Amino acid sequence: MNKKLTFLGIETSCDETAASIVRERENNTADVLSNVISSQIEEHKKFGGVVPELAARAHIDKIDFIIQEALDKSKTKIEDIDGIAATAGPGLIVCLTIGYNIGKSLAAFSGKPFLPINHLEGHALSPSIENKISFPYLLLLISGGHSQYLIIKGINDYEQIGTTIDDAVGEAFDKTAKILDLDYPGGPKVEKFAKLGNKNSYNLPKPIINRGGCNLSLAGLKTAVLRKSKEIDLDSDKEKYNLAASFQYTINKILVEKTKVAMKMFREKMSDQEPSKTFVVAGGVAANEIIRKDLIDLSKKMNFKPIFPSKEFCGDNAAMIAWAGIKRFKKKLLSNDIPVKSRWPLDKKAPFLKGPGLKL
Repeated sequence: MNKKLTFLGIETSCDETAASIVRERENNTADVLSNVISSQIEEHKKFGGVVPELAARAHIDKIDFIIQEALDKSKTKIEDIDGIAATAGPGLIVCLTIGYNIGKSLAAFSGKPFLPINHLEGHALSPSIENKISFPYLLLLISGGHSQYLIIKGINDYEQIGTTIDDAVGEAFDKTAKILDLDYPGGPKVEKFAKLGNKNSYNLPKPIINRGGCNLSLAGLKTAVLRKSKEIDLDSDKEKYNLAASFQYTINKILVEKTKVAMKMFREKMSDQEPSKTFVVAGGVAANEIIRKDLIDLSKKMNFKPIFPSKEFCGDNAAMIAWAGIKRFKKKLLSNDIPVKSRWPLDKKAPFLKGPGLKL
Protein backbone atom coordinates (compact mmCIF):
# COMPACT_ATOMS: atom_id res chain seq x y z
CA MET A 1 0.00 0.00 0.00
CA ASN A 2 1.34 3.43 -0.94
CA LYS A 3 2.22 5.75 1.92
CA LYS A 4 -0.29 8.55 2.43
CA LEU A 5 1.48 11.90 2.19
CA THR A 6 1.51 14.39 5.07
CA PHE A 7 2.32 18.06 4.42
CA LEU A 8 2.83 21.20 6.44
CA GLY A 9 1.11 24.21 4.87
CA ILE A 10 1.96 27.84 5.63
CA GLU A 11 -0.19 30.85 4.64
CA THR A 12 0.74 34.54 5.10
CA SER A 13 -0.58 36.22 1.94
CA CYS A 14 -2.44 38.99 3.77
CA ASP A 15 -3.49 39.37 7.41
CA GLU A 16 -3.92 35.76 8.54
CA THR A 17 -0.95 33.87 9.99
CA ALA A 18 -1.80 30.22 9.40
CA ALA A 19 -0.24 26.76 9.53
CA SER A 20 -1.79 23.34 9.00
CA ILE A 21 -0.87 19.66 8.89
CA VAL A 22 -2.82 17.71 6.26
CA ARG A 23 -2.70 14.00 5.43
CA GLU A 24 -4.26 12.50 2.32
CA ARG A 25 -6.83 9.71 2.58
CA GLU A 26 -7.52 6.65 0.45
CA ASN A 27 -10.43 8.27 -1.41
CA ASN A 28 -8.55 11.38 -2.65
CA THR A 29 -9.83 13.54 0.19
CA ALA A 30 -7.80 14.56 3.24
CA ASP A 31 -7.61 14.50 7.01
CA VAL A 32 -6.85 17.96 8.37
CA LEU A 33 -4.86 17.06 11.48
CA SER A 34 -4.54 20.70 12.53
CA ASN A 35 -5.57 24.04 11.06
CA VAL A 36 -4.31 26.98 13.11
CA ILE A 37 -5.24 30.53 12.07
CA SER A 38 -4.19 33.67 13.90
CA SER A 39 -6.29 36.65 12.87
CA GLN A 40 -5.03 40.25 12.86
CA ILE A 41 -8.46 41.89 12.95
CA GLU A 42 -7.74 43.88 16.12
CA GLU A 43 -4.45 45.22 14.71
CA HIS A 44 -6.12 46.59 11.58
CA LYS A 45 -9.64 47.47 12.79
CA LYS A 46 -8.83 51.08 13.70
CA PHE A 47 -7.47 51.66 10.19
CA GLY A 48 -10.51 50.18 8.46
CA GLY A 49 -8.37 47.82 6.39
CA VAL A 50 -5.09 45.93 6.22
CA VAL A 51 -1.88 47.94 6.72
CA PRO A 52 0.83 45.84 4.96
CA GLU A 53 3.72 46.82 7.25
CA LEU A 54 1.73 46.03 10.40
CA ALA A 55 0.56 42.74 8.90
CA ALA A 56 4.14 41.71 8.06
CA ARG A 57 5.33 42.58 11.58
CA ALA A 58 2.52 40.49 13.10
CA HIS A 59 3.47 37.53 10.86
CA ILE A 60 7.08 37.76 12.05
CA ASP A 61 5.97 37.82 15.69
CA LYS A 62 3.57 34.86 15.37
CA ILE A 63 4.71 32.51 12.62
CA ASP A 64 7.07 30.33 14.72
CA PHE A 65 4.42 29.82 17.40
CA ILE A 66 1.67 29.10 14.88
CA ILE A 67 3.73 26.42 13.10
CA GLN A 68 4.66 24.83 16.42
CA GLU A 69 1.00 24.85 17.51
CA ALA A 70 -0.01 23.16 14.25
CA LEU A 71 2.61 20.45 14.81
CA ASP A 72 1.60 19.98 18.46
CA LYS A 73 -2.14 19.78 17.71
CA SER A 74 -1.54 17.19 14.99
CA LYS A 75 0.85 15.20 17.24
CA THR A 76 3.38 15.43 14.40
CA LYS A 77 7.04 16.37 14.21
CA ILE A 78 8.86 17.95 11.28
CA GLU A 79 10.66 14.68 10.61
CA ASP A 80 7.26 12.94 10.20
CA ILE A 81 6.05 15.12 7.35
CA ASP A 82 6.73 14.54 3.64
CA GLY A 83 6.89 18.12 2.41
CA ILE A 84 6.32 21.79 3.14
CA ALA A 85 4.09 24.07 1.08
CA ALA A 86 3.85 27.84 1.47
CA THR A 87 1.87 30.52 -0.31
CA ALA A 88 4.04 32.37 -2.85
CA GLY A 89 1.33 34.63 -4.28
CA PRO A 90 -0.80 36.44 -5.10
CA GLY A 91 -0.85 38.74 -2.11
CA LEU A 92 1.08 41.42 -0.26
CA ILE A 93 4.80 40.92 -0.96
CA VAL A 94 5.91 41.95 2.53
CA CYS A 95 3.51 39.38 4.02
CA LEU A 96 4.12 36.56 1.53
CA THR A 97 7.86 36.76 2.12
CA ILE A 98 7.50 35.82 5.82
CA GLY A 99 5.74 32.48 5.33
CA TYR A 100 7.61 31.68 2.11
CA ASN A 101 11.06 32.19 3.67
CA ILE A 102 10.36 30.26 6.85
CA GLY A 103 8.83 27.40 4.83
CA LYS A 104 11.82 27.26 2.52
CA SER A 105 14.24 27.39 5.46
CA LEU A 106 12.42 24.63 7.34
CA ALA A 107 12.47 22.47 4.22
CA ALA A 108 16.19 23.05 3.68
CA PHE A 109 17.14 22.25 7.27
CA SER A 110 14.91 19.16 7.46
CA GLY A 111 15.70 17.85 3.99
CA LYS A 112 12.06 18.00 2.90
CA PRO A 113 10.76 19.14 -0.50
CA PHE A 114 9.49 22.72 -0.62
CA LEU A 115 6.55 23.70 -2.84
CA PRO A 116 5.60 27.36 -3.48
CA ILE A 117 1.81 27.46 -3.90
CA ASN A 118 -0.54 29.80 -5.74
CA HIS A 119 -3.07 31.01 -3.17
CA LEU A 120 -5.82 30.84 -5.81
CA GLU A 121 -4.97 27.20 -6.54
CA GLY A 122 -5.38 26.54 -2.83
CA HIS A 123 -8.91 27.96 -3.01
CA ALA A 124 -9.65 26.12 -6.26
CA LEU A 125 -8.76 22.74 -4.75
CA SER A 126 -10.05 23.39 -1.20
CA PRO A 127 -13.49 21.74 -1.67
CA SER A 128 -11.75 18.44 -2.49
CA ILE A 129 -10.31 18.31 1.04
CA GLU A 130 -13.72 17.04 2.15
CA ASN A 131 -15.43 16.03 -1.10
CA LYS A 132 -14.43 13.53 -3.76
CA ILE A 133 -14.55 15.66 -6.92
CA SER A 134 -13.78 14.61 -10.49
CA PHE A 135 -12.27 16.86 -13.14
CA PRO A 136 -13.33 18.93 -14.96
CA TYR A 137 -15.52 21.15 -12.81
CA LEU A 138 -16.73 24.74 -12.91
CA LEU A 139 -15.38 27.01 -10.19
CA LEU A 140 -16.60 30.38 -8.95
CA LEU A 141 -13.81 31.83 -6.85
CA ILE A 142 -15.05 34.81 -4.82
CA SER A 143 -12.83 36.47 -2.24
CA GLY A 144 -11.66 39.86 -1.05
CA GLY A 145 -9.30 40.33 -3.96
CA HIS A 146 -10.50 37.92 -6.65
CA SER A 147 -13.72 37.06 -8.47
CA GLN A 148 -13.31 34.54 -11.28
CA TYR A 149 -15.08 31.79 -13.17
CA LEU A 150 -12.64 29.00 -14.01
CA ILE A 151 -12.79 25.58 -15.59
CA ILE A 152 -10.69 23.30 -13.40
CA LYS A 153 -9.51 20.67 -15.89
CA GLY A 154 -6.89 19.11 -13.61
CA ILE A 155 -4.01 19.99 -11.32
CA ASN A 156 -2.14 22.93 -12.89
CA ASP A 157 -4.62 23.06 -15.78
CA TYR A 158 -7.01 26.00 -15.41
CA GLU A 159 -9.01 28.04 -17.91
CA GLN A 160 -10.47 31.38 -16.88
CA ILE A 161 -13.77 32.16 -18.60
CA GLY A 162 -14.79 35.19 -16.57
CA THR A 163 -13.42 37.68 -14.05
CA THR A 164 -14.14 41.08 -12.53
CA ILE A 165 -13.09 44.08 -14.59
CA ASP A 166 -12.87 46.26 -11.46
CA ASP A 167 -13.83 45.38 -7.87
CA ALA A 168 -13.90 41.83 -6.52
CA VAL A 169 -17.08 40.65 -4.76
CA GLY A 170 -15.43 40.66 -1.33
CA GLU A 171 -13.98 44.10 -2.03
CA ALA A 172 -17.47 45.42 -2.84
CA PHE A 173 -18.74 44.01 0.46
CA ASP A 174 -15.90 45.60 2.42
CA LYS A 175 -16.35 49.00 0.73
CA THR A 176 -20.09 48.90 1.35
CA ALA A 177 -19.40 48.10 5.01
CA LYS A 178 -17.11 51.12 5.20
CA ILE A 179 -19.80 53.34 3.65
CA LEU A 180 -22.26 52.05 6.27
CA ASP A 181 -19.68 52.66 9.01
CA LEU A 182 -19.53 49.00 10.01
CA ASP A 183 -16.49 47.51 11.73
CA TYR A 184 -13.68 45.83 9.79
CA PRO A 185 -13.84 43.19 8.39
CA GLY A 186 -17.08 44.37 6.85
CA GLY A 187 -18.33 41.52 4.67
CA PRO A 188 -19.91 39.41 7.46
CA LYS A 189 -21.43 42.56 9.02
CA VAL A 190 -23.12 43.51 5.73
CA GLU A 191 -24.60 40.00 5.50
CA LYS A 192 -25.85 40.25 9.09
CA PHE A 193 -27.45 43.66 8.44
CA ALA A 194 -28.94 42.43 5.15
CA LYS A 195 -30.91 39.76 6.99
CA LEU A 196 -32.62 42.50 9.01
CA GLY A 197 -33.57 44.79 6.11
CA ASN A 198 -35.94 45.00 3.16
CA LYS A 199 -34.12 43.91 -0.01
CA ASN A 200 -36.54 45.86 -2.20
CA SER A 201 -35.90 49.21 -0.51
CA TYR A 202 -33.54 50.54 -3.17
CA ASN A 203 -33.12 49.76 -6.85
CA LEU A 204 -29.34 49.47 -7.33
CA PRO A 205 -27.57 48.99 -10.70
CA LYS A 206 -26.34 45.67 -12.07
CA PRO A 207 -23.41 46.70 -14.35
CA ILE A 208 -22.82 44.65 -17.57
CA ILE A 209 -25.51 42.20 -16.45
CA ASN A 210 -26.54 41.45 -20.04
CA ARG A 211 -23.16 41.67 -21.75
CA GLY A 212 -19.52 40.71 -21.26
CA GLY A 213 -20.19 36.98 -20.97
CA CYS A 214 -19.60 35.95 -17.36
CA ASN A 215 -17.29 38.86 -16.57
CA LEU A 216 -18.30 40.97 -13.58
CA SER A 217 -18.28 44.69 -12.86
CA LEU A 218 -19.07 45.94 -9.35
CA ALA A 219 -17.54 49.43 -9.14
CA GLY A 220 -20.76 51.04 -10.36
CA LEU A 221 -22.77 49.20 -7.71
CA LYS A 222 -20.37 50.37 -5.00
CA THR A 223 -20.66 53.98 -6.27
CA ALA A 224 -24.48 53.73 -6.25
CA VAL A 225 -24.37 52.56 -2.62
CA LEU A 226 -22.18 55.55 -1.76
CA ARG A 227 -24.59 57.98 -3.44
CA LYS A 228 -27.62 56.41 -1.80
CA SER A 229 -25.92 56.56 1.61
CA LYS A 230 -25.74 60.36 1.27
CA GLU A 231 -29.48 60.56 0.67
CA ILE A 232 -30.54 58.59 3.73
CA ASP A 233 -30.12 58.89 7.49
CA LEU A 234 -27.17 56.62 8.34
CA ASP A 235 -27.83 57.20 12.04
CA SER A 236 -30.92 55.03 11.55
CA ASP A 237 -30.27 51.29 11.89
CA LYS A 238 -33.35 50.61 9.77
CA GLU A 239 -31.90 52.60 6.85
CA LYS A 240 -28.59 50.76 7.18
CA TYR A 241 -30.39 47.41 7.25
CA ASN A 242 -32.37 48.31 4.13
CA LEU A 243 -29.34 49.54 2.16
CA ALA A 244 -27.32 46.46 3.17
CA ALA A 245 -30.24 44.21 2.15
CA SER A 246 -30.61 45.95 -1.22
CA PHE A 247 -26.87 45.65 -1.83
CA GLN A 248 -26.81 41.95 -0.90
CA TYR A 249 -29.88 41.28 -3.09
CA THR A 250 -28.25 43.05 -6.06
CA ILE A 251 -24.97 41.15 -5.65
CA ASN A 252 -26.94 37.91 -5.56
CA LYS A 253 -28.86 38.80 -8.73
CA ILE A 254 -25.58 39.57 -10.53
CA LEU A 255 -23.92 36.34 -9.40
CA VAL A 256 -26.95 34.23 -10.33
CA GLU A 257 -27.18 35.70 -13.85
CA LYS A 258 -23.44 35.53 -14.48
CA THR A 259 -23.22 31.99 -13.09
CA LYS A 260 -26.01 30.93 -15.43
CA VAL A 261 -23.89 32.20 -18.35
CA ALA A 262 -20.78 30.49 -16.96
CA MET A 263 -22.61 27.16 -16.64
CA LYS A 264 -23.71 27.33 -20.27
CA MET A 265 -20.16 28.25 -21.39
CA PHE A 266 -18.73 25.39 -19.33
CA ARG A 267 -21.05 22.84 -20.89
CA GLU A 268 -20.28 24.11 -24.40
CA LYS A 269 -16.52 24.02 -23.83
CA MET A 270 -16.63 20.58 -22.25
CA SER A 271 -19.10 19.10 -24.75
CA ASP A 272 -16.49 16.70 -26.17
CA GLN A 273 -16.00 15.14 -22.74
CA GLU A 274 -18.32 13.26 -20.43
CA PRO A 275 -20.67 15.98 -19.14
CA SER A 276 -19.67 17.26 -15.71
CA LYS A 277 -22.34 18.42 -13.31
CA THR A 278 -20.13 19.84 -10.58
CA PHE A 279 -20.18 23.52 -9.64
CA VAL A 280 -17.74 24.55 -6.93
CA VAL A 281 -17.82 27.86 -5.05
CA ALA A 282 -14.72 28.76 -3.02
CA GLY A 283 -13.02 31.74 -1.40
CA GLY A 284 -13.92 33.89 1.58
CA VAL A 285 -17.26 35.12 0.18
CA ALA A 286 -18.37 31.50 -0.31
CA ALA A 287 -19.16 31.58 3.42
CA ASN A 288 -21.98 34.07 2.80
CA GLU A 289 -25.16 32.08 3.54
CA ILE A 290 -27.44 34.23 1.37
CA ILE A 291 -25.17 33.77 -1.66
CA ARG A 292 -24.91 30.04 -0.94
CA LYS A 293 -28.67 29.61 -0.91
CA ASP A 294 -29.23 31.38 -4.24
CA LEU A 295 -26.39 29.55 -6.00
CA ILE A 296 -27.62 26.19 -4.66
CA ASP A 297 -31.10 26.96 -6.01
CA LEU A 298 -29.63 27.93 -9.40
CA SER A 299 -27.50 24.76 -9.52
CA LYS A 300 -30.58 22.61 -9.05
CA LYS A 301 -32.35 24.42 -11.91
CA MET A 302 -29.31 24.08 -14.18
CA ASN A 303 -28.73 20.42 -13.25
CA PHE A 304 -25.40 21.03 -11.50
CA LYS A 305 -24.22 19.61 -8.18
CA PRO A 306 -23.15 22.55 -5.95
CA ILE A 307 -20.16 22.03 -3.66
CA PHE A 308 -18.90 24.51 -1.07
CA PRO A 309 -15.96 24.08 1.29
CA SER A 310 -16.70 24.12 5.01
CA LYS A 311 -16.55 27.68 6.28
CA GLU A 312 -13.18 27.08 7.98
CA PHE A 313 -11.72 26.45 4.50
CA CYS A 314 -13.43 29.39 2.75
CA GLY A 315 -11.25 32.20 4.09
CA ASP A 316 -7.46 32.26 4.02
CA ASN A 317 -6.14 29.09 5.65
CA ALA A 318 -3.10 26.86 5.47
CA ALA A 319 -4.97 23.55 5.07
CA MET A 320 -5.76 24.42 1.44
CA ILE A 321 -2.09 25.30 0.88
CA ALA A 322 -0.88 21.99 2.32
CA TRP A 323 -3.50 20.14 0.23
CA ALA A 324 -2.43 21.93 -2.97
CA GLY A 325 1.15 20.99 -2.07
CA ILE A 326 0.22 17.32 -1.80
CA LYS A 327 -1.64 17.43 -5.11
CA ARG A 328 1.27 19.12 -6.93
CA PHE A 329 3.85 16.80 -5.33
CA LYS A 330 1.97 13.74 -6.57
CA LYS A 331 1.98 15.20 -10.09
CA LYS A 332 5.75 15.87 -9.78
CA LEU A 333 5.16 19.62 -10.16
CA LEU A 334 8.10 20.38 -7.91
CA SER A 335 9.39 23.83 -8.93
CA ASN A 336 10.79 25.21 -5.67
CA ASP A 337 12.40 28.34 -7.11
CA ILE A 338 9.21 30.30 -7.86
CA PRO A 339 9.58 33.75 -6.23
CA VAL A 340 6.85 35.52 -4.28
CA LYS A 341 4.46 37.39 -6.56
CA SER A 342 1.87 40.09 -5.90
CA ARG A 343 -0.05 38.98 -8.99
CA TRP A 344 -0.18 35.35 -10.14
CA PRO A 345 -3.14 34.31 -12.34
CA LEU A 346 -4.13 30.65 -12.47
CA ASP A 347 -4.69 30.91 -16.22
CA LYS A 348 -1.55 32.57 -17.59
CA LYS A 349 -3.18 33.03 -21.01
CA ALA A 350 -6.19 34.93 -19.66
CA PRO A 351 -6.31 38.65 -20.53
CA PHE A 352 -5.90 41.15 -17.70
CA LEU A 353 -9.32 42.83 -17.64
CA LYS A 354 -8.86 45.78 -15.31
CA GLY A 355 -8.50 49.46 -16.06
CA PRO A 356 -10.22 52.23 -18.02
CA GLY A 357 -11.26 51.90 -21.64
CA LEU A 358 -12.32 48.26 -21.50
CA LYS A 359 -14.86 47.19 -24.10
CA LEU A 360 -16.92 44.10 -23.34
